[in-house]
Parts: sequence; structure tokens; C-alpha cells
Amino acid sequence: MKNSTKMYRRAPYCLSLLLLLGSLAGFGQMKLNSKEYLENQGVNVMLAHDFYPEGHQGGVGVIQHGQRVATNGDLRLEPTPGQWSPIPKVGKRIVDKARQMVSVRMVYPDSAIDRKGFNPIIYPDLHFAYVISIQPAGKGFKIIADLEKPLPDEWIGKVGFNFELFPGALFGKSYLMDQQSGIFPRQSSDQVFRNTGNELQVKPIAVGKQLTIAPESPLQRMTIESVAGDSLQLLDGRALHSNGWYVVRALIKKGATKNAIEWLVTPNAVNGWQSAPVVQVSQVGYHPLQEKKAVIELDANDTRRLPAKLLRIGGSGTQTVLEAQPEEWGDFLRYHYRRFDFSKIQEPGMYMVQYGDTKTPPFRISEQVYSDNVWQPTLAYFLPAQMCHVRVNDKYRVWHGACHLDDARMAPVDSNHFDGYIQGSSTLTNYKPGETVPDLNKGGWHDAGDYDLRVESQAETIHGLVLAFENFHLNYDNTTIDQATRVVEIQRPDGKPDALQQIEHGLFSVVNGYRSLGRFYRGIIEPTLRQYVLLGDPVNLTDNVDFNTLHHNGKAPEVGVPGSPDDRWVFTEENPGRALEAAVALAAASRVMKGYNDTLAQQSLEIALAVWNTLGKQQPSRSVSLAVELLITTKDQAYADFLVSQQEGILKSFGRNGWMVCRALPLIKDNGFREAVRNAVKQLYASIEQDGHKTPYGVPYEPNIWGAGWGIQNFGYRQYFLHRAFPEIVSDKYLLNALNFILGCHPGSNTASFVSGVGANSVTTAYGFNRADWSYIPGGVASGTALIRPDFPELMIWPYFWQQGEYVLGGGTTDYLFLALAANQLLNEK
Repeated sequence: MKNSTKMYRRAPYCLSLLLLLGSLAGFGQMKLNSKEYLENQGVNVMLAHDFYPEGHQGGVGVIQHGQRVATNGDLRLEPTPGQWSPIPKVGKRIVDKARQMVSVRMVYPDSAIDRKGFNPIIYPDLHFAYVISIQPAGKGFKIIADLEKPLPDEWIGKVGFNFELFPGALFGKSYLMDQQSGIFPRQSSDQVFRNTGNELQVKPIAVGKQLTIAPESPLQRMTIESVAGDSLQLLDGRALHSNGWYVVRALIKKGATKNAIEWLVTPNAVNGWQSAPVVQVSQVGYHPLQEKKAVIELDANDTRRLPAKLLRIGGSGTQTVLEAQPEEWGDFLRYHYRRFDFSKIQEPGMYMVQYGDTKTPPFRISEQVYSDNVWQPTLAYFLPAQMCHVRVNDKYRVWHGACHLDDARMAPVDSNHFDGYIQGSSTLTNYKPGETVPDLNKGGWHDAGDYDLRVESQAETIHGLVLAFENFHLNYDNTTIDQATRVVEIQRPDGKPDALQQIEHGLFSVVNGYRSLGRFYRGIIEPTLRQYVLLGDPVNLTDNVDFNTLHHNGKAPEVGVPGSPDDRWVFTEENPGRALEAAVALAAASRVMKGYNDTLAQQSLEIALAVWNTLGKQQPSRSVSLAVELLITTKDQAYADFLVSQQEGILKSFGRNGWMVCRALPLIKDNGFREAVRNAVKQLYASIEQDGHKTPYGVPYEPNIWGAGWGIQNFGYRQYFLHRAFPEIVSDKYLLNALNFILGCHPGSNTASFVSGVGANSVTTAYGFNRADWSYIPGGVASGTALIRPDFPELMIWPYFWQQGEYVLGGGTTDYLFLALAANQLLNEK
């Protein structure tokens, strides 16, 4: 953490008094609450509410005074597991209210992911089942692991109970292990050794019977002890995995079954602790004409009802320009919410909202609030930084060198890649496995915090940029892109619209791939895990030399050595849905490429038509979006007739594709169809309004594992087209609510804008390719606040949380770009 105090924005009221009270004995007992987790004051203990241990969300977890401090309490086969390590299959949670106990049965292996599935995991030949339980024990709780039968002898000393501690909250804090003591280190050091099997292992920082974590901090102090007196190990998981956490571990003994593990864990609970109020606003600000509501998030036990103030910032300080009691919204998740409406304030300037002692960062009210440094970083920094096959310069900095110039070799048949790529029994092309496919070493964007090119992310990015260019006359120019020299210069205009240059760059990959393969690629990705997890400059991922042009005497060098078969693999698939999605992007891109790159314009349209001629007839219900783009591009009424013929299916799935159909209405003359669409829009908007009342933010917030930001900005993006087609039915309200959510008005104590570098406070420790530097890429959009089940919104300051801080291409990028431009256009038209 750059500043560990940031993790405790929810400091208690009268902190010094409560900390004193927290040192007194005789108060507060752990108990099972109505949400089926254990609770004592400001401490919550969950078991298997979450189901994502590879993302540090699962098993036994502890939230202490508004900070998640521990997770993944479970039996594991390795001392410090990584992302692709074996994990148990999670069974049904059982809540015994009489005994105040929560239990769950776990099984190794998980047959659903053992060498198969989207992210396959290689399990050893070990089959066993066990039950993990938690139950109150005074001010703390017990963790009990019961095995159904003893472990095989060969696994003794290898299977243990792990409990992961969040490093970001512990850097610089102390620990006590019996008579040993130390500081939790900022980086792992001098802990890796090779065991007798020549495997890399991590030696413990400390070993003992009782561990006390951060004893100097009442907000973080926690004691862990083995009831049976077995040894505890404190390990640093970062020694083997950059994204690892600290691990407390105890081994399963030979012959153990009942109470194979029994720990007493006592997290300190400060008496009367309450989370401090959080005031959530757009970190950018507001247009004078838009609705302006600050959301105030309160501890459920906070009965104070204070007035809120709007402060105007002047040369000599701040002045209160509005003071009022916020409206009561109600309860959501674990908090109570109020809303402070300051819509009537329209005077341009800088402002802050204050509630009690809490003040927001400064924000602006201005007609230009969405014109300056809001959408620009995404187009001027993030998209260039993600460009593959080029060198990206930024004044004194090089974001990365010209990478993957050896792309790409055909993937092996019958292969299941660890990141979700599956090659069937055929390459579906004329290329043999291992053979280099030509013309794949140009164009495209690295998909996310990793470096693969997924056809859907390429297509979505192209399509989003096309619609932004067409709807907002996006002639912005801040970047030089020279495809001949493979050099990109950020903040060096070259007289060409950046959006068109980026569309062209994406098309080089998708179009060239189709022309070389005779079909769309599924994706292009590193063949080995060692390459895949590399952080930093992607120029180091391969030797940039086509392996098939080299002549090796005998065995080729191993991956990582110059001349080795380190080239990325290209996968193919039979997937009509993804093929149609890619064709939609090409059909749209052909319009804006005319007069800019006529060759690409023609090739894009030819491919889109070829896909239509095949799949449009075979998959008519799935071809609606492609028909829309071909109608807009060609004006051929045959596509209008097709859309009319699909009226029944369109209306049934209107929530999914209605926004696309609305774009084509000016070209459809059938009055019956138009009226049916109008009625469908009314019904859809009624449901949107209904959903808008479910959260204090006026948007649907229902995260699964990943933060909900991308889905919410996509929701807002679609609202634009519905509003444009039917302004008398669809308001721009929900579009603007979605943008406010992305820019900081969202649940949880961390009110950062999800768009890095945009707004007074933003996600600047993000999961980009430079995450090892605890840094960010301007204009990258994180998925944002996730939900720790059942009720805790979380946005950690931690570079390795892909489910909260990762950037992605596709709609995750262009939906935000479009949304900010849309707000600027619509509000300045009023």
C-alpha cells in the first residue's frame, strides 16, 4: 500500500475513546446473524459464501472493521497455491442455528475442472472429502476440519489448512509467533528453497503455536492458535507467485479424521465500532442541467441524521451554498442509504459535499465537465498502450516495444489451453498444428491485463469505436500511428483521427486473420504459463523470430531461449455466435474506412457478406445485429425485410438486441414493425425504471464475481440508442446514472472512479500489464467494486485483483468512451 491508512476510511467515531474501550475485557460475543455469518461488533466471519478461491474469495473469510483481512480458509495441497493450483469442489452450506454453526462439505478433485472446462486445472491422483465448520467461541470463533477418512501416507506433510492474510493491510505491521517477532515485509525475500524432490518451496517466516497479527493495531489485531497445539507456519505466498498473499498453515497429521484441524481465531472487535459515513459523488462532476444526487452510505447502526452541505470552493476557501437533510432511501447490502439532491445548483465552479466530518474530493459543475480529460485518456493513452505488434512511445517513456512479430503458429489439435481456448480435433484450416499462419503479426490490441487477442474483444472494440466516430464526429487527434515502422507516439498528433487509426489497427488483425485462415480466429495466445504470467513489456514474451523460418540441429531450445518455439498459438473454432459478432464489427467498420483505407473497407464488407450468406440463413434469430449493420451500410432493403420477418424473435429478446434494432428504424418502412418496436421500448423502459429503484444509484447492481462496472456502463451505452430513437419514452436519466456510477457514485468506502486517471480520485493501482509496478494506464476502465458475499462491497487498493481492478478491451473500454461522449452531447443539446 502506498498509504495503508487509506484502507481504513471507515474509521470509528470518537476513535480514541473507542480504541480505549476496545482494550477492555468483558464485552461482545461472536454469534450467528440473520445473514448466516458469524459476527461480533465490527467483525464478520463468512464460510463459503464466496466460491472463487483462485481470486482469493472463498473458504473461511474475515472482515474486520470494514476491511477484509483474511480469506480462503480451507484445505489445500500446496503451502502457497497459485491461480492454477488444485482447489476443492464446494458443496452445500449447512447452517445449524441451534449450535450457531456453519458447515460445508468439500471434495478433491473438482471433476468439473479437472483437465477440462474454461480454465482447466491439473489435479493429482488424490481423492478425499472433508467438512469445514465455523462456530462461535467467546469473542472469537473456531475453525474445524473433519476428514471423512485419513489421508494416504504419501500425502502426509503435503496437505494442510491454509488461511490467507491480505498483504496490503499488513505491510509494515508486526507479528508475534510465540517468542518470535517481526515485520510483515513489503516484498518477499530469501525464502525459496528446493526440497528433496528438487521442487521450489517456501520456507516459513515463523513457526509456532500461536500467531498474533498486528498486535499494535486494535483495528487489525487477530490471534490464531491451534487448539491441539500443532505447529502453525507463517508463509509469504509472494515468494512463488507475484499475486500471492501471506499464508498461515497447519499440516494434517497421519491418521487424522475428526478435528483434523481445530483452530481458535480471535479477531479483536472494538466495542461500539461503526463504519464512518461515506459520501459518494461523481469524481469528475456534473453538467449544470443534469440531476445531481450525492449518495450517503451509513453503518446500519448509525442512527444520527445529520444535514448535508454543498460547499463551493473559492479563492479564500469554501462557502456553504446549500444545506439540507438528505432524503431517506433505505437499506441496501449491509448499509443504510440517504441521498442529497443538489440539482438546483447550476452555477459553474468547483464544489464538495460534506456530511458530518466527511468531505468528498473536489468536483466540477460545468457545461464542459465531460469535454475535458474524461473520455480522452481512453483514446489517447489506454488504446495505444494496448496495441499489439507496435512500439508505443510516450515522451520519455516506452510503454512497450514492438512485440509478437513472430505471430502465430497453429495450435495443437485436441488442446485445452489454461486460459479458456480449446482446439478441437481439427485446425479447421489448411494449416497443420505448429505451422506458422501468415499475416497475423499486424494489428490488434492486447485483451486485458494479459496479452492475448480474443476475437470478441477485437470486434467489440472496433464496433464501439465505429459507433462513437459516427455519432459524435470523433475527429480527435493526439497520437501518431505509423504502421510501416510499427511505431506509435502518444501526445504527438499526426493529422489523422485517432479513432479511425485505432479501427484500422483492429481490422488489420481480424481481417488478415480471416483472409489467412478462411475463417475468424478464436484467439491468439502464449503457449506456456511461464509466458502468460509475464508482467511488464510484452516484447519479452517471445524472441520475435518466426520459429518455422529457423533450422535447428536436433532438439529446439526450450521456451524462453532465442530460437525456441515461443511463438503464440492461434486457435480456431466452430462458433456461429462469435463469427456473427465479428462480422457485425466488420460491416460497421466498412462504412468509416471508406475514403480512409478503401482496401480494408472493401475486405471488411466482403467478409461480413460472406458470413451473412452462410450464417444469416442458418442462424436467422442470431443474425439480427448483422442485418442491422448491413442495412445501415448497404441500404439494401432485403435486410429490412429480414428484420421485419424476425419480429417475433426480436420482441422476445428485445432487452438484448432492441438497442441495435432501434438504430435501423429510419430505414424500415413497415409501420406495423415500427409500432411493435415502439411498444417493446415502452415495456423495456418500464422494467428499467423498476430496476432503477432497487439500488440508491438508479442502476442495476448485481455483481457475480467480477465487479459490475462493465455491465453497468454497457447498460448506459444501450440507453443512448433507445433514447435517440424514442426520446419521448426513454429518458437520458439512466445513461447519466450509469456514468455517475463508473465515475465514483457506487457502493463501498472506496469511492474512486473506475477509470484510471479520470476524476479527483481514481483507480491508480490497477490490473494492467504494469501492475507489478503498482501503477496504472490512463483511461483504462476497471470492472470496479465487487461483492464479497453476501453483503460487503469491496474495491481493494491491490494490483493483483483481476476481478476488481483489471482492464479489458471490447465493451469494457469503448462503452465508457461512448458513454462519456454521449453525456456531453445530450446535455449540451438541451
